[in-house]
Amino acid sequence: MSAAPGILEISALRAGYGRYDVVRDLDLRIAEGEAVALLGPNGAGKTTVLRAIMGLVKHRRGSIRIAGEELVKMPTHLIARGRAALVPEGRRLFLNQSVEDNLLLGALHLRRDRRRVRELLDSVYELFPLLRDVRKRPSSALSGGQQQIVAIARMLMSDPKVLLLDEPSLGLAPMAIDSVAQALAELRERGRSLLLVEQRVDLALRVCDRVYVLAGGEVALEEPAAEIRAEERSLINAYLG
Repeated sequence: MSAAPGILEISALRAGYGRYDVVRDLDLRIAEGEAVALLGPNGAGKTTVLRAIMGLVKHRRGSIRIAGEELVKMPTHLIARGRAALVPEGRRLFLNQSVEDNLLLGALHLRRDRRRVRELLDSVYELFPLLRDVRKRPSSALSGGQQQIVAIARMLMSDPKVLLLDEPSLGLAPMAIDSVAQALAELRERGRSLLLVEQRVDLALRVCDRVYVLAGGEVALEEPAAEIRAEERSLINAYLG
């Protein structure tokens, strides 16, 4: 475990849908400025963890804290105001809207502070210069990889303490995956705190400091990414099926 202060701390979490607990007694921690991958087979509970952080599924028990603030029982719209932000699987952009309009939606709760919104927009364009060049184009005119960058940038527009990404490589061509990996690595280099749900072990190890593997809603393995040896990587691949 990292000794740095925890920006996200989940303890003894049980969460799920209806009467069914998908996540059971989960402990997970992210230090400030750390990138952590959450791996596991389909149905292991990875997306449920992200949705629980955002207040989108029922919490049975346990604690979720960001910067020491308890999120359990906090409504989603308050969590999304600078505490955590999610890039969902499939991106979910408004494809008929311009790139910049999609970005501005990420800062909707800041709309009365035009100066802050402008600062965030400028910082996103500085991080991803391509987006400035295509800002007036409809999002539907972009490639899948470019749309994923827009989704990541929209997340940044809410200025969250923790960035959550659900399968950002899904359905992308190899070149587009490389672009997304570079974007995530740049965020990590800039000290942003990330929780990445991903099926591609190579991408997770390239971007992240630590790896959790979920199986059956529980943590089966936790390791620093740099210390994962060939046999452990084989074990991870076995968990992923």
